[in-house]
Amino acid sequence: MVLRDYYEGHRTPVLAIAGSIAALAIVGWAMRGRPDPQQYATARVEQGTITSAVQATGTINPLTTVPVGSYVSGTVKYIFADFNTHVESGQVLALIDPQVYDAQVLQARGGLDNAVANQRNLEASITAQEAAIKTNQANIERLKAAADYARVNARRTLDLAARGILPRDQADLSQSGLDQADAQLRAGDAQLNQSVAQLAQLRAQLDQARAQVRAAQGALDLAETNLKFCTITSPIDGTVVARNVTVGQSVAASLQAPVVFSIAQDLTRMQLYAATDESDTGNIKIGTEATFQVDAFPTETFRGRVSAIRLNATTVQNVVTYNTVIDFENPDGRLLPGETAYATIPTGEVANVVKIPNAAIRFTPNLSTDTLKQLYRQYDVPPSATSSHAGGSQVVWMVEAGGKLRPVALRVGLTDYTFTQLVSGDVRLGDALVTGEAVGGENSAIAPPRFGGPRR
Repeated sequence: MVLRDYYEGHRTPVLAIAGSIAALAIVGWAMRGRPDPQQYATARVEQGTITSAVQATGTINPLTTVPVGSYVSGTVKYIFADFNTHVESGQVLALIDPQVYDAQVLQARGGLDNAVANQRNLEASITAQEAAIKTNQANIERLKAAADYARVNARRTLDLAARGILPRDQADLSQSGLDQADAQLRAGDAQLNQSVAQLAQLRAQLDQARAQVRAAQGALDLAETNLKFCTITSPIDGTVVARNVTVGQSVAASLQAPVVFSIAQDLTRMQLYAATDESDTGNIKIGTEATFQVDAFPTETFRGRVSAIRLNATTVQNVVTYNTVIDFENPDGRLLPGETAYATIPTGEVANVVKIPNAAIRFTPNLSTDTLKQLYRQYDVPPSATSSHAGGSQVVWMVEAGGKLRPVALRVGLTDYTFTQLVSGDVRLGDALVTGEAVGGENSAIAPPRFGGPRR
C-alpha cells in the first residue's frame, strides 16, 4: 500500500530509473557476447651476469683406499684393530691361527735336511769314485809294464827256441804269458772306463740332488712365507674404514685374497666423484673451482677443484655418465667417506650482458602449424631457430599492438637455466617477452609454456 502510494506520487522518476536499468542490462548482455582478448604472461629482458654450471651428484671418497687382504686361509685368532683405528705402516691388524703353517714349515725343513744329506752322500761317493779311478789308472800302468816285459820275454824265448836252444814248450809258455798280460791290461782299461762312467753318473745324481736341495729350500721359503702371512699388517699409515672379519671367523683365500680391512690413507685430503652427464663433459675444464654441499651440513658450501675426468663411462638405463674428480681439503675431518654430495661445477661466465628469460625461449603459441610457418616466413625466422637450434639459434615472441604475436629470431650463448645470454637479435633491454598464455577466459590462470610442436 505504501509502495503503491509512493509510485503514484513519483511515477516519472521511477520510470526513468527502470529504463536506465534496462538499458544497462542490454549493454551488459551485448558486451558479454564479445570474445575476451587473449591474455599473455610476459617477462622483461634484463641485464647482468650469467654463470653457467653443471649440476651433478657424487660420493665422497678418500684420496687413497687400500684393501688389506689375507693371502692364506685359516681361522682368525686375534684382531688388533677396529673401525676408525689409526694405524701405522707395519702395525699388526690381525692374526690367523698359524698351527697348520707351523707344521708345514717343519715338514719343509725336514725335506730340506734330507735333500742336503743326500747331496753330501753323493759328494762323498764322487770322491771315493775319483780315488778308485786313480787306483785303476795306477793298476793299468802296472799292467802295461808287465805286458811290456812279457812281450820282450816272449820275443827272446821265441828267438832262442827258433835257434834250438830252448824247447818249443818254453816258447809256447812265454807266448801264453804275453797273451795273459795283454788280457789283464784290457781288463784294467775296461775297469777304468767303468769307473769313469760311474763317476759321470754320480755327478749327474749330484746335480739332481742339488736341484732337490733348491726345491726343498723353495718349499721351506714358501712355508715360512705363508706362516708370516698369518700375521696381517697394515701396508700404509691411515685409518681403518672397514673391518670385515671377527675372531673365530674362517677366511678362505682360494681364487683371490679376501679383504679383511680397508684403510684410508689420509682423510684430511679427499675426493668427490661426481657423475656428470656425457653432454656436460666437454664444457668442464681441469682446474676449475667447484662447490658442493652434503646432507650432513645443508647450510654450508664446500669448495674444491676439478682434477680429472675419468674415461671409464658408466651406463645406467641408457644414460652415460663420467666420474668428474674434485679434490678438496678436509683438515678437520668433518666430511666422511661415502657421503652423498651435490656438486656445482662452473663452465663459463659472462658479465654485463642482456639476459633472455628461459621461459620465453621455451614458449610456443597455441597456433596451427600453417599459421606458425606463415609467421616465421613473414618475420624472417630461420628454420634453425625452430628446429635444430644450431649455433644457438632460438625464437622468442613479443606482443604487438592489438594483441598480435610477433616471432623474433635470436642467437644465444651461455645459460644458467633461468636466463640465457643474448648474442644477437632484435631484442632490447626492458622488452616484454611472452612466457605463457591464459586459458579459460577472464580471471583464468596463465598456462605454462608448451614443450613440443604446434597444434595442428
